[in-house]
Amino acid sequence: MAKVGKILIAGGGIGGMAAALALLRRGFEVDVFEQAPKLGEVGAGVQISPNGARALDELGVLGVLRELSCKPERKEFRLWNSGDAWPMFNFDDKAAEQYGYPYLTVYRPDLLGALVDGVKTHEKGRIHLGRRVADLEQDTDGVTLILEDGETARGDVLLGADGVKSVIRDRLWNTEPPRFSGMITWRGVIPMERLPEHMQKMVGSTWTGPGGHVVNYPLRAGKLMNFVGTIERDDWQVESWYTEGSAEECAKDFEGWHADVQAMIETAPTLLKWALMEREPLQQWTLGRVTLAGDACHATLPFLAQGAVMSIEDGVVLGRCLEQFDDPFEALRRYEAARVGRTTRMVRGARDNTDRFHSSELATKEEAQAYLEREWSQSPIRDRYHWLYNYDVMATAI
Repeated sequence: MAKVGKILIAGGGIGGMAAALALLRRGFEVDVFEQAPKLGEVGAGVQISPNGARALDELGVLGVLRELSCKPERKEFRLWNSGDAWPMFNFDDKAAEQYGYPYLTVYRPDLLGALVDGVKTHEKGRIHLGRRVADLEQDTDGVTLILEDGETARGDVLLGADGVKSVIRDRLWNTEPPRFSGMITWRGVIPMERLPEHMQKMVGSTWTGPGGHVVNYPLRAGKLMNFVGTIERDDWQVESWYTEGSAEECAKDFEGWHADVQAMIETAPTLLKWALMEREPLQQWTLGRVTLAGDACHATLPFLAQGAVMSIEDGVVLGRCLEQFDDPFEALRRYEAARVGRTTRMVRGARDNTDRFHSSELATKEEAQAYLEREWSQSPIRDRYHWLYNYDVMATAI
């Protein structure tokens, strides 16, 4: 059987571009098909833990992202109504020492931009915009991607990195529809100078309360503040990254929360809202010459800060497998076997964190103190996060 030469990728987001770059750096020919007319990401922050930074280093973009990232002076828990603060135990301060790579907070458009720029440096890489995927066909010799306008593309392997509403996934399997989690999330990116002076600090905060939580941290060397607020609410169930809400509606969701939370809501230029849906992570990603990556196969709640990192790891491992195994069927089987257990554990870990952020024990300062010591001190955090951060995308068995 001839060695794989050309890979088709459906989806030009972070996962698709990470896979494209990993493959191009190994000498493959890659065509990326993105439905949007231009490349772009929702303006929001993303956390890159050491395992993700290690993968980005393998892709050759870590240096660029270090320059664009931001390291808070400290991180803290804050109580939802009083604002009482507790130092947050985390691995960030000693991440580079312990894991060999830092913990970064990055603006999502900067992350995608670094990956796209990397892809564009390779002659064998092509990005096709405004090309919506409609279907696929495969046979013993290759796979054909069928676009909505009737045009086709032929390759040796097809990767579906086309997100939670993946066309590629739905052409392979009849998957269960997502379940509404009972929560909605608000996102905003705030110019730092808009905030009250006492909030213009390089500090990351996790505001915890019964039935909701807020996370904020600085981006782009302190020029921006990222705001993410999640609240338990069941009257709005639209899953979209691009639906704009109002400051009045968001403020109502967080009524009674501290004035600093209200200040972020009031000063955000735009607030986007979306319903959080839960999906069981797929246990089979591959069929013949076609496989999946990122949200197409393991969409997650955003409570472990691993969503983007998972998809980046996928791309690097896929590149390793296709480089090492000439048979595309064997390569894709190896890729799936190497990734499905880890990503399933990540998705379930994020789900488990929901109760930790929204516990009824966070209603008062006294209860919160005992709760944070039990759930968010050094020992329990190490148990929940060390296995994540210690992962080496280049050393894991394939």
